[in-house]
Amino acid sequence: MNVNFAERAHNHNWKLDPIVRSLLDTDFYKLLMLQFIWKNFPAVHVTSEVVNRTVEVRLAERVSAAALIDQMEHVRELRFRRSELVWLAGNTFYGVRSIFEPAFLDWLEKDFRLSDYEVLEHDGQLTLRFSGLWSEVTMWEVYSLAIVSELKTRFALGQLSEIELDVLYARAKTRLWNKIERLRGVEGLQVSDFGTRRRHSFLWQEYCVDAMRLSLNQNGAGYRETARFTGTSNTALAYKHDLEAIGTNAHELPMALAAMASRGTDEELRASQYRVLELWQQSYGGALLIMLPDTFGTTQFLEGAPDWVADWTGQRIDSKDPRVAGDEYIGWLMHRERDPRKKRLIASDGLDVEDIVGLHDYFRGRIRFSAGWGTLLTNDFRGCHPRGEDTLEPISLVCKLMTVEGRPAVKLSDNARKSTGPAEEIERYRRVFGSAVVVGAEVLV
Repeated sequence: MNVNFAERAHNHNWKLDPIVRSLLDTDFYKLLMLQFIWKNFPAVHVTSEVVNRTVEVRLAERVSAAALIDQMEHVRELRFRRSELVWLAGNTFYGVRSIFEPAFLDWLEKDFRLSDYEVLEHDGQLTLRFSGLWSEVTMWEVYSLAIVSELKTRFALGQLSEIELDVLYARAKTRLWNKIERLRGVEGLQVSDFGTRRRHSFLWQEYCVDAMRLSLNQNGAGYRETARFTGTSNTALAYKHDLEAIGTNAHELPMALAAMASRGTDEELRASQYRVLELWQQSYGGALLIMLPDTFGTTQFLEGAPDWVADWTGQRIDSKDPRVAGDEYIGWLMHRERDPRKKRLIASDGLDVEDIVGLHDYFRGRIRFSAGWGTLLTNDFRGCHPRGEDTLEPISLVCKLMTVEGRPAVKLSDNARKSTGPAEEIERYRRVFGSAVVVGAEVLV
């Protein structure tokens, strides 16, 4: 992929250069979750919100609300292209053909729409709020995060001359190559791109993905079980470059089912985290049976899980120290008389190259480890700015479910810094789930 990033950035002078050009430009798990929502909860109303957790960065001073609205309105006008739907219908994902039902694809083509939204400014920060049917709100998450992140990038690039832009991208390419070189020597490594939501730009993400594919895989191929670079979470890039689309599910699902169950008894609330899995396995199987147990605390989840949960294919770690969480999962599997060497363990939270290599070595031979490499693959410009400024450094942008059918949505997490929801609801959830307050690592990205 040959792109003159400096020239492209320097020539940003047209009225609207769209950031999201296709509805496939989202993480693959959002499409899997959308089908799940469409099938099981078509009439549920929710609200969600984008917030900046890096509060020292006054986002409203770097991202114009008017430009943000222009980009959001452009996305609302997009429709799934016929060729994209044919690909979704006929392609093999995780070894399964026709993973998307014909009726769902027909709905995507004819009836899918994105919900209404609000853009708010307060004390130097921007907040995006979405409300509507769950099936109309959920897809905004990745689109909106990618838009805000790239608008922040464009603001910083707009302050630089063309020669400074050349220097910036030369430094970033060198950094990327040094990271890839580090990975090339690791036998048995499996890593995928998880960097859509907080990327520097779409074109830079594409460049990173192409560099990984060509450098890590023999003949640039992308076969999941043999390649070191196993694919990308970005569905548009998987479609364009014939790569594996990677992703399963996210915290949004257990948060929503818990909110709906919170009107009932404590036992119904506690059981909701397993009800999600029951429903999920009615639609998906095999490699898509990856659980994400930390929404209300990993330890309590594993302790209370029905035995059939141990038959799932693996676990994704988000907010806990990956070594601690991986050891806990391996021990739990052995206690349940399952062979950990046949299971998958995926780490994905704020990883960089040395984390990936270290974790690969730590779990080698004990479990099938793979890494989802996110922001620090697709948006690592730290120290690359030619004037030494920090305006291109990534920030922690998140989009979280806020309410479901009028009930607050709560996330406890294994890291209390990531907890979301009203204080009184968090207190109730901690009592019901028996989740201890653990203040983990600082949330950087």
